[in-house]
Parts: sequence; C-alpha cells; structure tokens
Amino acid sequence: MGKALIIGAGGVAAVAIHKCVQNSEVFEEICIASRTKSKCDDLKAKLDGGKTKITTAQVNADNVDELIALINEFKPDIVMNLALPYQDLTIMDACLATKTHYMDTANYEPEDTAKFEYKWQWDYRERFEKAGITALLGSGFDPGVTGVFSAYALKHYFDEIEYIDILDCNGGDHGYPFATNFNPEINIREVSANGRYWENGEWIETKPMEIKRGYNFAQVGEKDMYLLYHEELESLAQNMPGLKRIRFFMTFGPSYLMHLKALENVGMTSIEPIEYEGKQIIPLQFLKAILPDPASLGPRTVGKTNIGCIFKGKKDGQDKTYYVYNVCDHQECYKEVGSQAVSYTTGVPAMIGAAMVMTGKWNKPGVFNIEEFDPDPFMEELNKWGLPWVEDFNPVLVDALPEEAKKPELVR
Repeated sequence: MGKALIIGAGGVAAVAIHKCVQNSEVFEEICIASRTKSKCDDLKAKLDGGKTKITTAQVNADNVDELIALINEFKPDIVMNLALPYQDLTIMDACLATKTHYMDTANYEPEDTAKFEYKWQWDYRERFEKAGITALLGSGFDPGVTGVFSAYALKHYFDEIEYIDILDCNGGDHGYPFATNFNPEINIREVSANGRYWENGEWIETKPMEIKRGYNFAQVGEKDMYLLYHEELESLAQNMPGLKRIRFFMTFGPSYLMHLKALENVGMTSIEPIEYEGKQIIPLQFLKAILPDPASLGPRTVGKTNIGCIFKGKKDGQDKTYYVYNVCDHQECYKEVGSQAVSYTTGVPAMIGAAMVMTGKWNKPGVFNIEEFDPDPFMEELNKWGLPWVEDFNPVLVDALPEEAKKPELVR
C-alpha cells in the first residue's frame, strides 16, 4: 500500500512502529528516524523479519533542510511526527516543501514558553490546502480518540451535544515514589499549569489542581481526578455544534502530587535557565534527565487505564447521556509490544490515523483535527488493533458527584 517516515524513537513511537509492522498490508515500508540513530536501529533489530521493510536514519527534527533531504530520499506517503511537540512546525514545513501528508499526536508548543495551542498549526491550513496534502492533528488518545469518540457520539446518538467531560484515569502502579508515564518535561509542564475549561463561549481559568472529584472507573475503581487544561478542548469547542461546556479531568495519586509540589517549591519544575558551574541549564530538563525514562516503566507497571468521554445533550428533543471509554491493561500491553499502556494508548491511534490518510479514507487537503473526519472507520480499527471501546447509556455524571474540598493538602 505505501511508505511511512516515522520521526521519533521514544515510547509512543515504539508502539506505533510495532503496530505499523502488524498492519503490513498498509505499511509496506517504514523508515524510523531520530536524532539518536542507535535507538532507531534497536527498534529495527527487534522488528525486522516481517513483511514490512524497515530502514533507519539520523535526523535533527529541528532542522527543516535535513528533514526535506530525508523526505526526498525516502519518498514516504506520510510523515508520522512522533517526536516532541516543539518540532511540529519544522516537520510541517518540510512536508509542505515536499508535498507529503503529515500527522502528529500533540499540538505545537514553543520550547521556551509553557503554552500549547493550535493557532500555530491552524495557520498552515491554506498552505496545505493549496499543496493538495493532508495534515492530521492530534491522532493519539487524548487528543485523538477522544475527538473520534465525540464525532461518533454526535453522528450516531445526538442531534446536539451540550456537555462533554473527558476523563483520563491511569490506575497503573510502577512502584516508584515519583515518575511520569510519558515525557517528564511535557507531563510536568501540563500538570503544573493553570487549569482551564470552556463554558458558554469563553474560557474559565482555575488554579492548578483546584477542582477535584472522586470517580468510580470501570475495572479500575475509585480515583481522585483533577481538572486540567488539555489541547483537545480547544478544537472540540470549535468543532462540536451547540456545545455549552467541555472539561478535562485526569487522575493523580497522593504520592505523585506530593512529590510534584515539593519539586515545584524548590524550583525544579522551572523552564527558566539558571547558571550552574558556568553553564546555562533549565531545571525541568535536568529533572527529566534524573527521573526514570517512561520507556523503562513497562515491565514494572501493573493495573489499567480507563479513558473516555461522557456526553450530555439532546436527541429528538429528549435529554440523553452517553459514555464511551476504553480500558487498557498495562501488563497486556507490555506482553504485546514491550510498553506500558500510556504509550500504547497513544501509539495505536497514531498508526490508525496514518493508515486512514494513507488508504484515502481520510484524505482531504488542508489541516484538520481528528474530529473533523468520519469517525466510523477509525472506531472499527480501534477494536481491531487493541483498543476496544465500551458504551454506557446511563453513566454517573461528573456534576452529580459531591464537590470535594478545593486544592488537596500537599507539602507546604
């Protein structure tokens, strides 16, 4: 069917590559490229011997000319950006220059500012349209599957959706007092930022971890979850007609929150450069270097994730609620692809999104968020490739839960 250039060789990329090789009918050939070629070679060594032809390359994804040269040499049908979100724009520039389809799992954020929004990538719409190529933004789980869930709910069960709550629960235990399940730099920037949600046409800002609820998650149990800002809120607020409010909640355990607060208090989560022994270092990047690599958590992590969306709206004039979610087992993921479930739940949709574009099921020129395409073929593929979904037509709504005390008691 075609060729994919995969940029990145971390935990998510490793899962996506495993899945591309499993889906060899679509992915006849892949090239794995990263700044550190040895990581690419390690992945090739593990997966060589199947029907998918695998090559590797060294590339600096911050360098547009290097990217263009690699794309021209390999001639892929799509570039799968599984590198860092700081590199989205350089990779998009290279795709434009070579007229190659593009996809990613996370929206752009500048390296020097803890701010992420779609504006920078949406500014490419006209150029991608004129070039006749597709850019698929946010084809992970959240963002990604949560957007597909939203489009599916609207298409099949609602005339209009008024309220969406996205619930992201990781009930996994890796045994460390403090570690992050994906890139520590991105994770900590996300969690330590102010929360935000969209209601009645405007953004409402909250302090970090200010709004807390307890929720009983299927196959995981009762967990505390906290309101965060997450990037799919921005696109879904624009793309879901009739929407009155959308929020995002993520679970955290007391040990994680206690350690994070202590690290914040001593300045270790700062992205402002400081001078140390004559060198400029960024505390958060130093912290990332001493924390466990998320890719190493797979064999240690037990438990399950549960991620989904609760919808409330109208169908034929009647109030309707609907909850669709996926449960993923950390140990099962590790047995299959050598990764924990957080990387798995992002890497599988990355492969599916790329396949949607490569097979022409999702193929229109321009820059699009995932909920702007027909959800049905993607939903079918989730069941096929390891992320089966469950429907609940009478869910417990977040607004029916008792409000817990603001701001949990943490290290002072």
